[in-house]
Amino acid sequence: MSNHIVKKTQEELTALFHQDLTTGVGRSVKHDSADKHVSGEATYIDDRLEFPNQLHVYARMSDRAHARITKIDTAPCYAIEGVTLVITSKDVPGQLDIGAVVPGDPLLADGIVEYVGQPIIAVAAKDLDTARKAAMAAIIEFEELEPILDVEEALRKKHFVLDSHQHKRGDSVNALASAPHRLQGKLHIGGQEHFYLETQISSVMPTEDGGMIVYCSTQNPTEVQKLVAEVLGVPMNKIVIDMRRMGGGFGGKETQAAGPACLCAVIAHLTGRPTKMRLPRVEDMQMTGKRHPFFVQYDVGFDDSGRLHGIQMELAGNCGYSPDLSGSIVDRAMFHSDNAYYLGDATINGHRCKTNTASNTAYRGFGGPQGMVAIEEVMDAIARSLGKDPLEVRKANYYGKTERNVTHYYQTVEDNLLEEMTADLEASSEYAKRREEIRAFNAKSPVLKKGLALTPVKFGISFTATFLNQAGALIHIYTDGSIHLNHGGTEMGQGLNTKVAQVVAEVFQVDIERIQITATNTDKVPNTSPTAASSGADLNGKAAQNAAEIIKKRLIEFAARHYKVTEEDVEFRNGHVRVRDQILTFEELIQQAYFGQVSLSSTGFYRTPKIFYDRSQARGRPFYYYAYGAACAEVLVDTLTGEYKMLRTDILHDVGASLNPAIDTGQVEGAFVQGMGWLTMEELVWNAKGKLMTNGPASYKIPAVADMPLDLRVKLVENRKNPEDTVFHSKAVGEPPFMLGIAAWCAIKDAVASLADYRAQPAIDAPATPERVLWGVEQMKRLQQPAKSAAAVEVEPA
Repeated sequence: MSNHIVKKTQEELTALFHQDLTTGVGRSVKHDSADKHVSGEATYIDDRLEFPNQLHVYARMSDRAHARITKIDTAPCYAIEGVTLVITSKDVPGQLDIGAVVPGDPLLADGIVEYVGQPIIAVAAKDLDTARKAAMAAIIEFEELEPILDVEEALRKKHFVLDSHQHKRGDSVNALASAPHRLQGKLHIGGQEHFYLETQISSVMPTEDGGMIVYCSTQNPTEVQKLVAEVLGVPMNKIVIDMRRMGGGFGGKETQAAGPACLCAVIAHLTGRPTKMRLPRVEDMQMTGKRHPFFVQYDVGFDDSGRLHGIQMELAGNCGYSPDLSGSIVDRAMFHSDNAYYLGDATINGHRCKTNTASNTAYRGFGGPQGMVAIEEVMDAIARSLGKDPLEVRKANYYGKTERNVTHYYQTVEDNLLEEMTADLEASSEYAKRREEIRAFNAKSPVLKKGLALTPVKFGISFTATFLNQAGALIHIYTDGSIHLNHGGTEMGQGLNTKVAQVVAEVFQVDIERIQITATNTDKVPNTSPTAASSGADLNGKAAQNAAEIIKKRLIEFAARHYKVTEEDVEFRNGHVRVRDQILTFEELIQQAYFGQVSLSSTGFYRTPKIFYDRSQARGRPFYYYAYGAACAEVLVDTLTGEYKMLRTDILHDVGASLNPAIDTGQVEGAFVQGMGWLTMEELVWNAKGKLMTNGPASYKIPAVADMPLDLRVKLVENRKNPEDTVFHSKAVGEPPFMLGIAAWCAIKDAVASLADYRAQPAIDAPATPERVLWGVEQMKRLQQPAKSAAAVEVEPA
């Protein structure tokens, strides 16, 4: 068989040219690693072949929430065969603090421990078991200090990691005083463990020039590069971070992947040997932070229709012992304390409370979900007090399109889809009909009660730290027409690489199989922003589009010059290029351009336009645009046990012009279930001494297949391009659908409220575990008892 390329006739080339590209933007292209994921062939850091002489690291953690270290004796560690090195804070050659934004996170405890789980020493040995055994042999003594473990106590004592912040519009004090109705309430919102399948892990190889190659499971390669350089006391150009894929991140690897990487780097620097650290699950859960738990207090005034006149809200985030990203996280909670609603005169205070627990960190939604849960609690409470359907109250408070459309931080809500999306979902889910059916069912069912809730989502897209809204990309085209693509985003299973490859395929009009995306690498694309804030495709897709357009422009200019035609005569389509009346294959044009000395490589760059926020005035446009969604959830509650079952969920979600409908639908499904898990079953429990007791899969419950709604219906909003100039007018999809899970929480409370004829809001904190649901049931029953007693007195004979 001949292996030479068969030349096609112009007729055959023309026919191919006029066919549509099947793997470009808007197509349901399979995740680039899907086959590797299901077959187990995908390579993660722990799958990499080990280096000769590789060391393994285990960190001895504090068993005290707050104490002064009075003695560290590492001599017993060295008595164990296979131990090479034990380090304390004194052995770090460069900067000890690895705080993400502001200081506060020592790599190893330096004189003081501030939470149970804080690393004190790190042991490097021939294997993990030896390192663990040696670490536990060290003698560490403490002088106990008084910890603060409760967020309410921290708020009361103003024990903060950062200053509080306020959003204010109008005069909320007078608005509350003059409102026809007024309610006060409070709510505890629990945290959430990231529970990524791949725990925190790094593998480090020292290089000949005093630098390091770091293989790290991180959402933020540049941050790890910077911190590794700082703890070693070398410039960043000595450090290379390589990140092919993560086994999940959800925000937990935005800042907290840096600790293991830095510990490995210090030990590799001191020993000259390759070093690896993989946290076992229990250690990972104790050492790393979670989603911020929040304590919320509200005071709201409203009229007979349920429309808000004014509100005061205190949002107290439990930040743990250090700032980490808490400044921006509590900011986003404040920005989203309106969700979909015009608040009227509003005062929103955000507090960053310090407790002696692990430093809480980024998690899908980044504070936004906590703010939105708070205002959805308010909407339900208003509806119960007025005896109205909660959806009626929600719609009465929706942002308008031309009035009542400015947020409490003074951003105009543009392209508002909420009213029409709610109407669509109301109709498709048969909300009104099912509401009546559920009332009839509950009236006849003394034990099992059904609940229904339809809740909206309005989520702002952009980093609230404005400078992070930038990205870079790198594209090479080789002489055979194959394309190498690299960008600053990280792939954690969400399909980012596939989407960015589709963008490049669309620009060049070539099949995605022609494009190879390589590991995110700091020596290819520098100064990257973390893959977070739902901005992965927005930023990196735009940067890759920019790089591709630069090369394409060069090719068009070359073809016009070479064939003596105008640039308008050159058209790319379906792997071919038409130059006036002649059709070339893409690779033919590439070869001609190479011989014509045209550069076939380019970097690309993108920065998000329009966004700004004046913190001193607490106003601006922190978000480029909003993504919208709505979910209708139905649940069945057993009032004898507090147990419940998700019966049905209907979802309508806005992704603009979808880059990949299959991936976007998967993101919506997964986000809803993860959000539902946070608000219903994922309970974090600490003991009285500050130790996390739910520190593994045996005690921390995440949603399983049996917890899914029996009937889950997901639909993307169709034919609605993002009016902003995003990548092919798509919208971000990573975080916004997480808040759809709020509907499940509200539906549970709706079922419990039926016990009091929907006239009282049950006090069920999040997560609504069966125990909390049962307490809510008992509360509703107690409320009904006086009413029944009064009715009995009235009918007694004189």
